Amino acid sequence: MEKRTLLAVVLSVVVISGFYLVQGLLFPPKSPADLPVGIPTESSQGVTPALGAGPSAGAEAQTGTILAETAQPAAPVAPASAAVQAANEPSAQSVTIDTNLIKVVLTNAGGDISSYQLKEHNDHGDPVDMVLSGNAAAHAFNIAFGSRDDLLAKRVKPIDAFFRVRRVSDYIVEFSRDFALADGGQFTLIKRYEFKPNEYLFQLDIVLNGGQSVRGFDFQGAAYTLSFGPQMGPKFEKLDQRYEYRHYITYKGKLKNEKVNDNGPTVISTQPSWASIAGKYFTFIAYPYVNQFDIAFSTQAEPGLPAASRFLITRPSSSSSVVEDRYQFYLGPKNQEILGKYNTADNDWKLKDTGFIEVANTRGFLAPLETLLKWILMFFHRIVRNYGVAIILVTLLVKLIMFPLTKKGSESTMRMQTLSPKIKEIQEKYKDNPQKMNAEMAAFYKKEGYNPLSGCLPMIIQIPIFFAMYNLFNNHFDLRGAMFIPGWIPDLSLPESVYNFAPFKLPFLGWSDIRLLPFIYVGSQLLYGKVTQTPDQQGNAQMKLMLYAMPIVFFFILYDVPSGLLIYWIMSNVLTMVQQVSINKFIAKKKAIAAANAPPEPKPVIAPPKRKKRK
Repeated sequence: MEKRTLLAVVLSVVVISGFYLVQGLLFPPKSPADLPVGIPTESSQGVTPALGAGPSAGAEAQTGTILAETAQPAAPVAPASAAVQAANEPSAQSVTIDTNLIKVVLTNAGGDISSYQLKEHNDHGDPVDMVLSGNAAAHAFNIAFGSRDDLLAKRVKPIDAFFRVRRVSDYIVEFSRDFALADGGQFTLIKRYEFKPNEYLFQLDIVLNGGQSVRGFDFQGAAYTLSFGPQMGPKFEKLDQRYEYRHYITYKGKLKNEKVNDNGPTVISTQPSWASIAGKYFTFIAYPYVNQFDIAFSTQAEPGLPAASRFLITRPSSSSSVVEDRYQFYLGPKNQEILGKYNTADNDWKLKDTGFIEVANTRGFLAPLETLLKWILMFFHRIVRNYGVAIILVTLLVKLIMFPLTKKGSESTMRMQTLSPKIKEIQEKYKDNPQKMNAEMAAFYKKEGYNPLSGCLPMIIQIPIFFAMYNLFNNHFDLRGAMFIPGWIPDLSLPESVYNFAPFKLPFLGWSDIRLLPFIYVGSQLLYGKVTQTPDQQGNAQMKLMLYAMPIVFFFILYDVPSGLLIYWIMSNVLTMVQQVSINKFIAKKKAIAAANAPPEPKPVIAPPKRKKRK
């Protein structure tokens, strides 16, 4: 390696090291923001029969404005002349919805969802569960009569009383419960869930039906607050921004990443079309069909969970005696192909132009390159059906495309050896005058038609490819759980491990696994340096230091990267060595042919010895 190559390598280390430090900020999988809102559904004309019946028929009509401080859930309302019997109180009951994609368990305690399993995606051998409740009594999609601030401050509690259950069909279930108010008013809360086969998206209808008994719903300025949380699955030990994270998103024509406060709820000032909590591979999307609503995100701690990620949507107070709202929620893979169907109406809900795909879209200045590499990877995977082999084929293709540059760089390095004596002469001659030396060097390079950067150009081009590959292997959904070699590399999106000694961790490093690929990488990098060394570099102490030090530095940098990235780099080293050996043979053969065809050098004329003059 020449000095210019050394400079390129050092710059590469600095750039790559900086990338790992700030990649969470520069290349976070972005989030969405606002999209066209659906049709508002608040109605003052009553509830459609499909959504359930109103209060008990024998209840006496009551009038008066609902007051938050006096509104309390009660046992089911019975006719005024009848006493409420304990036997009339519904008992605990669960309902299971089973489709080809999801298995959902709903509980009549609040009419919530307690489990939402994705059948086609596993987490440590079990189906991924998108609902993590921790120690909370209320589960996902619970309702509280009051504002989000009251709910988070625990001034009001989510409803956890038992609801009546009506199984409408295999994929539709309805929960209902009657509530009595201190002023004598009575109303029914109805929660109706509808699921569909082939869909991760479901529909939730919420109805507050006061009939003639109430004049409106106003609990401290809100009709109700609907909450998803306290955490979205799958399970995790910590949100380290590499293996798992949570991004908070809103969408209204364009994507927006929301920064969430740690010390309280983050209220979204604008009314977006939809909102999302996005993880590394899975996402939650809330798509309201309501005219007016306020949304907020909260990371308020919840017992039994390492972190909380909560979504809250508050329905403002209403003067209508009947409020009917509709929401659609997506809980599933953060997959471009699946989410893209909601842009083209290629889904059973016939949704289109939603913009959901923005949750999964690649972002950053390397997005075009990453998208291209992803397309090539998917193309090869369709042929070989193994992502590890597909990565090797992508590496081979990249090397073939870059071969002309690699060959030119090698020829440039060889030529540099022939120019080296003249360069050293100029450097020695003008060592006390750097400006003059640079001018003479530039003139010399121009005269010889030589570009000093051409030798390290292939290495510089590798840097953006490396970053794009890192983002691809770290975020591409299809690589999650993609196996290469059974028993060794079960997931190309994660570091491989041959031995785990947790809970013990190596001091300072924090490692709890022995990984084989980083050691293979070091070996390939050392061989790569040996093969690509030129004869004049072999005795250079500085070059020897770089040869042995650089692989060690990268060993620590790359120890915990996705195994797919290391496979790419190792194969890149191996293929580069093969290329270099071939190029060296080609150049040597070219030199031999040139030497054979060159005219013989004229023999030096030896002057005859002078005769001594006779005296």
